[in-house]
Amino acid sequence: MTVPTTTTSSSPSRLSAPGVIVTLFVLAMSACVLGLVVWKALDARKTMLAQSETDSRNLAHSLVEHASRSIQAIDVAMSGMADLLKYQNPQPDRFNAFLANTANALPQLREIGVFDTLGNWRYSSLPETPSHNNSDRDYFIYHRDHTDSTIRVNAPITSRLTGRTSIILSKRIDGPDGSFKGVLTGAIDNQYFSDFYKTFQIGESGGISLIRSDGTLLLHWPSMEVGKDLSGTQLIQTRLKQSLAGSYKIDSPFDGITKYFSYEQTTQYPLIVTVAIPEDQVLATWRSNLLSDVIVASVLLCTVILLAALLSTQFRFRLNMENALRERESRYRLLADNIADVIILLDRLGNIVFVSHSVEFVLGHSPNELLGRSCFELVHPDDVEAVKAASAQLTDLTANRTVIFRTYRDDKSLAWVEVNFKLAMRATDREKVEIVGVLRDVTLRKSMQDELTALNSKLAELATTDGLTGLANRRTLDGFLRSAYEQHEQISVLLIDVDNFKGYNDSNGHQAGDECLKRVASVIADATINTPALSARYGGEEFAIVLPDVSEADAITIAEALRLRVRALEIPNMASTRGHLSISVGVASRNSLTSNEAVLVGEADLALYEAKRRGRDCVVANSALQREYFSAGFSHDS
Repeated sequence: MTVPTTTTSSSPSRLSAPGVIVTLFVLAMSACVLGLVVWKALDARKTMLAQSETDSRNLAHSLVEHASRSIQAIDVAMSGMADLLKYQNPQPDRFNAFLANTANALPQLREIGVFDTLGNWRYSSLPETPSHNNSDRDYFIYHRDHTDSTIRVNAPITSRLTGRTSIILSKRIDGPDGSFKGVLTGAIDNQYFSDFYKTFQIGESGGISLIRSDGTLLLHWPSMEVGKDLSGTQLIQTRLKQSLAGSYKIDSPFDGITKYFSYEQTTQYPLIVTVAIPEDQVLATWRSNLLSDVIVASVLLCTVILLAALLSTQFRFRLNMENALRERESRYRLLADNIADVIILLDRLGNIVFVSHSVEFVLGHSPNELLGRSCFELVHPDDVEAVKAASAQLTDLTANRTVIFRTYRDDKSLAWVEVNFKLAMRATDREKVEIVGVLRDVTLRKSMQDELTALNSKLAELATTDGLTGLANRRTLDGFLRSAYEQHEQISVLLIDVDNFKGYNDSNGHQAGDECLKRVASVIADATINTPALSARYGGEEFAIVLPDVSEADAITIAEALRLRVRALEIPNMASTRGHLSISVGVASRNSLTSNEAVLVGEADLALYEAKRRGRDCVVANSALQREYFSAGFSHDS
């Protein structure tokens, strides 16, 4: 029986095998490099668009806050004016000067005007009060026919006086009985917003729009277009109903260019701010980087082909080595090129044994100059103990600690950083424990937190104190009195009025009047310092003191001492028959007939009225009056 023989491969076939393997290798490498370039391009594009969206949404938020705060300042001023005009008819010269001072104090406000019930100018911040009638204006008609007392943001109009386009803010003025008494208006020049918007770099075809919530265009920068009806756009019809803030891609209704569009609507006023950045501008850097990646990938492929052809006999070995090195290099470059934080490695003594290259971008130091140095050399002297305390708390491999401290950049500037510490053990040396830290620059965040804290403190102070005298304001007084009345069975109230103050003001001027009130307020404040009592400005030239756990007799003693101390100031007052400034004080204490804190204030007010009737410069207690004179909430004029 014959066994068939097996023929072996020919030599040319064996020689062609490495060529086939090299070809397959080159094809595979080409596919890998191409895939990497495509993946990186798509990922970079996604990252670029996400960053652009975040930046544009942050810008839209900042701009809508700017618009809201600009209008809020005017709203606060106009609300006070409307309340004043509701009950008083100030002299034109003085009130016009007050309006002019208000307009000068608010940079966004060009002018303020007050119109009577017929649309004629009543007061104005302008040097001369205009004479034309504005009853045909939309805002006048609206307030005349609606009882809404909130501020109204009107569509842009062209001034009949200057010809300039402005956004008009208007507010209805009610009479004491709620009837229509006129309209208060404030004009914001469109140039105010335009000057602010042009400080932002959004490209030649970019745009910022300020829109009223009904779709009326208040301003589009840089075209300065106004009045366009945008109510039919996707923003008004769909997007705002889904979310007050967002972003999406659109074809601009102004120039037809494809743009990435971010918007935000403020909840306080009917305002929307939009930011539109052209797609070409957003992706310009990405396209430039993509071209560089393609060039690098092409060079890499050519190099691979040449090396593969020359070293085909060692193909398998070199293929494995190249794949391993390429994978490691890819991961390292991905980490090194994209991480924004600094990674540091410390020994147990705090010496730096490794620091990532990102330290150059965060702190300006090169990694080599930091190696071997103690980490405490980089910490601000005042924060060293806090850092040492945090590191001392690392007692096991599961513990981590975060500490925020100050450090110095390479240019000696101060920076706030946040570092998260954790113990780590080397895989090659299980006995050696080191500390891994991730450092992040939080200077901007710390600055914003400090600024926010300062602003909150200032707002809290403004909300509780009177701006002129430094005493508690009326709102704080009401809350304190309500609380004190509920907590104390015995409580007294002093109402203090500066005698003949109107005459003093007329003779000496408002500045002197303000200084006079400050000096009187200082005397009143001294009476309650380091006590549970509260002194406050009640209104105009009137002050109040709430005295918990103080009887009427003691309250009279305090009031009499105050009266004598004010007389001792010896402030000349030609409007007084005495020739000097004095005060009248009404005293009331809680008794069985006092039903609430409002009645208590009314009793003190009645006593104050009696003190003024008796000739001023005296103290009168409510208990000394006849019962038929009691009238809670009785008001009087000085």
